[in-house]
Amino acid sequence: MAGTTFATGLRCRICGEGYPLEAIHACERCFGPLEVVYDYQAVKSAISHESIAAGPRTIWRYRALLPVATETPVDLGVGCTPLIRADRLGKALGLDNLYLKNDCVNPTYSFKDRVVAVAATRAVELGLDTFACASTGNLACAVAAASSVAGLKCFVFVPADLELSKIINALVYGPNLVQVDGNYDQVNRLCSELADEYGWGFANVNLRPYYAEGSKTLAFEVAEQLGWEAPDHVVVPIASGALMVKIDKGFRELEQVGLIAPRNTRFSGAQAEGCSPVATAFAEGRDDVRPVKPNTFVRSLAIGDPADGPFALQVARRTGGAIGSASDPEVAAGISLLARTEGIFAETAGGTTVAVLKKLAEQGIVKREERVVAYITGNGLKTPDAVAEELSAPFKIAPTLSAFEDQVLHGDRQLAGVR
Repeated sequence: MAGTTFATGLRCRICGEGYPLEAIHACERCFGPLEVVYDYQAVKSAISHESIAAGPRTIWRYRALLPVATETPVDLGVGCTPLIRADRLGKALGLDNLYLKNDCVNPTYSFKDRVVAVAATRAVELGLDTFACASTGNLACAVAAASSVAGLKCFVFVPADLELSKIINALVYGPNLVQVDGNYDQVNRLCSELADEYGWGFANVNLRPYYAEGSKTLAFEVAEQLGWEAPDHVVVPIASGALMVKIDKGFRELEQVGLIAPRNTRFSGAQAEGCSPVATAFAEGRDDVRPVKPNTFVRSLAIGDPADGPFALQVARRTGGAIGSASDPEVAAGISLLARTEGIFAETAGGTTVAVLKKLAEQGIVKREERVVAYITGNGLKTPDAVAEELSAPFKIAPTLSAFEDQVLHGDRQLAGVR
């Protein structure tokens, strides 16, 4: 069904050159990345707290601020995930007002469902018949699921060493899954060539300007869940850097259309030490992000040449935040700490966020009194092996009361209890 979009075109983030709303992602003049431009005055007259509350309990309640026209978008029931006040984790970290945005509960169990819903809808609007992506795992699952709902042919390209659990997660939706001998950056380069050769809709290549806009809904929802206020500080995992950049854009858009009062929300980012080019550039005071070869089990963040890394640096510096990193053992400990305090089992990206948040709190960068939102972007069932060595072995006993009492209650091993 036809509808209205307030998106007016694409614009280069480097030189400002304008382009139509087509399947393009790079500026022909300077090769800079393109982003969606909106008529915010028109949006302001069409959106209100009341109109949003009357909308569906999905990301599409914010359709006026998304680059789609159709009134029947690709809809898997994505978004409106819980914002949890995390008092137990906050106490462990020395923070009085900590919240967790739990995107582990989206349809394919990661925030990628948000960005893919927007990209898949644009693929349909543009008349494309094939939807595809380069992925470290979560995106492959989301693209495959959205393709099945939209009736699109699907190809997903992943590094050959991707965790088996994520491969199964994607294959169940019936895509053509291609394992590539190489890291994510090599997979992505191949997909750029395929997009040019076949004209398919690649979520994170030629559809990237639309795809990235879906991340803004993580700002929209948090503001709505906090009573239409922005938080003081957010902590976001960084892979390409687009998630952090677009959440910042989302809060600024809400201010621009009058839905929230102005606030300088501070932005901090989290990377794994084995793939931390943005954190390294931040620590060294550089504006350029130098590519690295990933060496970490945090595969969902293992992008060695992050396209939006320089823009994430700008956001952190402009808002007074920071970008930190954590080692693989610290990430595993972060996963366990989150599960044991707040009952959320996160994948390695969530463990990275918690581990870096812990460091930033200890350093006084994240302040005790600030209202802080940490984004937990994927479910731990996708990467169970990452935390296996952190866990206690189960008890194994004979089926008798005496065996339970002797080996469990009164044995040498310390029992788990309330922490």
